[in-house]
Amino acid sequence: MGQYSLLGISGSLRKAATNTTLVREAARVFEPDSFTLADIRMALYDGDVEAAEGIPEEAQTLAGQIAAADAVVISSPEYNKGIPGSLKNALDWVSRTAGRPWSGKPVAILSAAAGRAGGERTQVMLRHCMVAFQPRLLQGPEVMIASSSKAFDENGHLIDERSQGVLKELMDKLRAEVALLKA
Repeated sequence: MGQYSLLGISGSLRKAATNTTLVREAARVFEPDSFTLADIRMALYDGDVEAAEGIPEEAQTLAGQIAAADAVVISSPEYNKGIPGSLKNALDWVSRTAGRPWSGKPVAILSAAAGRAGGERTQVMLRHCMVAFQPRLLQGPEVMIASSSKAFDENGHLIDERSQGVLKELMDKLRAEVALLKA
């Protein structure tokens, strides 16, 4: 099957975030040889800070994790019809690092939200934000988990069979993309 490393990024900073649960569930389904959950907590991007102090260690760490991973899974909630500021900020800082870590990287996008659309708008916005980085962004199937606080069992696994199936299909496609690049 190959030895693959997976990086997970949750757009939510909350300790019990359903998007973090969804990233972990995606990793379980993907079955990587190694999995890292990224930390996107970092200072707000400020060009003056960058000029005076350089790129923060947290942003350099994240860029290194992206570059080292065979694939990346990003799961984000929808805040006011878009991606959370913390996720956008992390993307902005990583864009300032050397080496273009996203370029050609297989990336799958997921979302979990309290509303009935499951974070549809956040996925559209995140895809738009990723274009400049030129990753190998999978186009589907779209994994959007609605009513996310009720979507997982006590072990963090998706309850709904349809959601399980769509997540498995997306992770199979992500694995196939990695295998293609490693061939």
